Amino acid sequence: MLAVFDKSVAKSPEGLQSPDSESVSAFKDGFLAQHFSSVHPASVTINLGSAGVMAFATDKQNPLLPRLFAVVDDIFCLFQGHIENIALLKQQYGLNKTANEVSIVIEAYRTLRDRGPYPANQVVRDLGGKFAFVLYDSSSKTSFIAADADGSVPFFWGTDSEGHLVLSDDNEIVKKACGKSFAPFPKGCFFTTSGGLRSYEHPMNELKAMPRIDSSGQVCGATFKVDVETKKESSMPRVGSAANWSSHY
Repeated sequence: MLAVFDKSVAKSPEGLQSPDSESVSAFKDGFLAQHFSSVHPASVTINLGSAGVMAFATDKQNPLLPRLFAVVDDIFCLFQGHIENIALLKQQYGLNKTANEVSIVIEAYRTLRDRGPYPANQVVRDLGGKFAFVLYDSSSKTSFIAADADGSVPFFWGTDSEGHLVLSDDNEIVKKACGKSFAPFPKGCFFTTSGGLRSYEHPMNELKAMPRIDSSGQVCGATFKVDVETKKESSMPRVGSAANWSSHY
């Protein structure tokens, strides 16, 4: 899977950015989407206009960590992995028996956006299993990205030469545009348009970017760790049913 977002949709964390002569523009002339298509000839590419691009392929995948893609009411979601407590979540969100993991993520986001009954960190923490997902809501031009606490699914992100955020389950795809400005997506974390990167296991603590050194001794993106010494002033507030949750996260 692949997602490239403009800075207005997903501003890359400063720690992930680094001067790198190897990085190029992922957007220019559809460069990265075309490269993804060359690697996955049967892939599907979704043009999100000025917001970015998403691409999805079912080939070359781990059968234990399948990829899924769905669009519901202008909400686009790429999902890889599986959710273990799927029956409980279907009941919680009022979904029918045929609903799958990607449907659950979309409905969880929509419930959060429209009613905000739970903090966002709790919603992600309640997804039991091995997963990584990228969601884009075109109605509010917001992104919602997360990975499980064990980093069970290969999931990488990086910053291209123009500051666009690139995400994929294939590190070579990310490196194609981002050079050394890439890293594994942090375990147990979620990223939102207005809230940036946060830990859903320790939502009250700040995240600190630690330089990531590759095998040749060069700085290669950053690893984000929970800073046990710094805490946020408050956890994410709930919002009323009349409010749009996406403007609060």
